[in-house]
Amino acid sequence: MNETLQVAGVVDESVVDGDGVRFTIFVQGCPRHCPGCQNEETQPLTGGRAETVDSLFAQIRKNPLLTGVTFSGGEPFLQAAPLAVLAKKIHAVGLDVWCYTGFTFEELRAKGDAATDALLASVDVLVDGDYREAERDLTLHFRGSRNQRVIAMKETRNCGHVVLLYDH
Repeated sequence: MNETLQVAGVVDESVVDGDGVRFTIFVQGCPRHCPGCQNEETQPLTGGRAETVDSLFAQIRKNPLLTGVTFSGGEPFLQAAPLAVLAKKIHAVGLDVWCYTGFTFEELRAKGDAATDALLASVDVLVDGDYREAERDLTLHFRGSRNQRVIAMKETRNCGHVVLLYDH
């Protein structure tokens, strides 16, 4: 079955959404409405366009220079099941997966939701936490506010506790 995602847009080559050259998928819909959100147009739960997992994967495969794919938003965990399917395809061709979420890792784990767990299991790096204008810091690696974390997911899964990729 070819799963469908509601997508606000894509960036074919990004160097600001994770390490290396990345294909970034901005999903549509986010309930958090963080003041100062960089992607405010992705917040409404309606809008964007429907894209199949296979269509997105075909777009990703067109660029041999990519080092990975980033899921951003909107809130990717609102569409966890199809993103987990896409992440498996991405890994199968040797690319890594980063995912931005307004939820904390602990909130996502506490959901006890199979689709959320599948996406967490398929992500190499998770940037978690809501954006907070009062904690904005332009010197941080791949995040906008100090409360957000860049989590190395393989190490986190192996150790059983959060391991940060960047601690500053």
